[in-house]
Amino acid sequence: MKFSKIFAAKPNESSPSDDHDDDIPVGKVLSRREILGLFAGAGTTVFLAGCVPLESVITGAGSTTASSTPATTTAAATATAATTTVASGSGTVLPTCVVVPELTEGPYFVDEKINRSDIRSDTVTGTVQEGVPLRLVFNVSSVGSGSCAAYEGAYVDIWHCNASGLYSDEQQNNTVGQNFLRGYQVTDASGKAEFTTIYPGWYSGRTVHIHFKIRSALGATQQHTFTSQLFFDDTLTDTVFTGAPYSSRGTRDTRNANDNIYRSGGSTLLLNLTKEGDGYTATFNIGVSIA
Repeated sequence: MKFSKIFAAKPNESSPSDDHDDDIPVGKVLSRREILGLFAGAGTTVFLAGCVPLESVITGAGSTTASSTPATTTAAATATAATTTVASGSGTVLPTCVVVPELTEGPYFVDEKINRSDIRSDTVTGTVQEGVPLRLVFNVSSVGSGSCAAYEGAYVDIWHCNASGLYSDEQQNNTVGQNFLRGYQVTDASGKAEFTTIYPGWYSGRTVHIHFKIRSALGATQQHTFTSQLFFDDTLTDTVFTGAPYSSRGTRDTRNANDNIYRSGGSTLLLNLTKEGDGYTATFNIGVSIA
């Protein structure tokens, strides 16, 4: 499936001197105060819990205090956060990670236009990237004008390096024409988009991360794009990297604390992984303010 012209791919203009020039977030992650401001004057009581689907509406009695639970939680932790932040009357549970996208596509990335859930293989050679399995689920919701709902039809792209620190379709990596670890999904009626991939490797100067881009549903009045990155707990990464194929690369040179992108709000985009079989799974719930 092709995107409309506003989603047209850019030519591959990367070079060794501008290594991965999409390492810049486009759009803004709102602060807790700004999230509350989205509902100011709307007559809605707002509770900040962990990142839960925005269509959730809670009714009950209890404390009116807000919670600043980290933006990504396991399903069990999310449920707990939701049930402990209910106030008298009705309220809307909002995630701490609500973003404001920009109208432009944002920094360079290779728009391969590959609609697939499992992004581990190269579609030309069939070669599957080795690494610890990772299942990543996005729950995308729209927020604005005092209301929130699941965002159906949004395009969610992800891309990241392999266990050796190489990106596909990059001149400096000698991978032009390959498309492993790249793909997109369209959110369903519940705002969900799911991917099967591997735990990313590392390359010099950056902490471990996954790039993602959320783009408006086709036919939307205005086309919006939010581009950012998801991050991983350093302790877990250290554990993963003791095994093959990661262990052959030696010690990485950059951790979260000394990564420029992570220091600009990466803690809000930190994944909380849980063990699943021989790999991990994570759910990332994000609200997009496009009003």
